[in-house]
Amino acid sequence: MYQSIQQFADDWAQESSLTLNVLSALTDASLTQAVTETKGRKLGELAWHLTTSVTGMLAAGGVQVDGPAFNASMPNRAQEIADGYRKASDSAVAALKAQWTDAKLSETLQLFGRSMTYAGLLELVVRHQIHHRGQMTVLMRQAGLVPPGVYGPNEEETAAMRAGH
Repeated sequence: MYQSIQQFADDWAQESSLTLNVLSALTDASLTQAVTETKGRKLGELAWHLTTSVTGMLAAGGVQVDGPAFNASMPNRAQEIADGYRKASDSAVAALKAQWTDAKLSETLQLFGRSMTYAGLLELVVRHQIHHRGQMTVLMRQAGLVPPGVYGPNEEETAAMRAGH
């Protein structure tokens, strides 16, 4: 659990960078990839949800972040999604530092029908990113894309390392 906003900022720097790598690997054509023809969010919908959840989830904690609103319409270009994420991600930490104190992290709020601390909300924001990022990398494979390695090298990066490249 985060004890300071700076702890979150340090974690967010890594996690948001990994998420941006995944979003930056999307193509316009890949945005329509779905798990099946009839079920699940499409890759673009997941990417946009992940993007707008930064502003939406932090807004639930009273933080005003500069970025695409939670209910904003999804763009049809992958670059616009990545740009929207970059904007929200870059402004999230600055907004937290300006609008919260470390002491606020131990206070509680009601969110999604349960009680949690503000530090818990920050953990939820990070875990939510990780969750959807994992879903996206599977859909990227289905769409014929090579997702970047996240916590380690992907299959192609591993093969290149073994080949001595």
